[in-house]
Amino acid sequence: MRDQLGQIIRFGVVGGINTGTFFGCYLLLHPWMPYFAAYTLAFLLSMVGSFFLNTYFTYRTRPTWKKFALFPLTNVTNYVVQSAGLYALVTWAGTDDRIAPLVAAVVAIPFTYVISRRILVARGPGHDGPESGTGERQPSRLA
Repeated sequence: MRDQLGQIIRFGVVGGINTGTFFGCYLLLHPWMPYFAAYTLAFLLSMVGSFFLNTYFTYRTRPTWKKFALFPLTNVTNYVVQSAGLYALVTWAGTDDRIAPLVAAVVAIPFTYVISRRILVARGPGHDGPESGTGERQPSRLA
């Protein structure tokens, strides 16, 4: 239980770093390209950074190509939950549409955490997470 609480806290820290990375990249790229291209490239760069931070720091596991390929599902999940939450808060709950995105983002965090944990922390044979019993960090298959 204590390890999972640590993961949740580290997940929040990585989320903050990822948000800052995204916004910083966006601001740096925006003067050189159209805003949507800057947004997309910043999003992709921050997602790659988020993948490595979450594998090494949050879940203390090693990255693999399979995990890297599946990791965008966490962002899709986040987008779907936030969008549904935003719609429900504004349409059905009458929440101010300037505040609703923040509330929806907070609601999406547990869903994103569960999906990212499922993708990045292996289960069963060949488990490479911190509970593998070896106590040794395995070399990376990706980096």
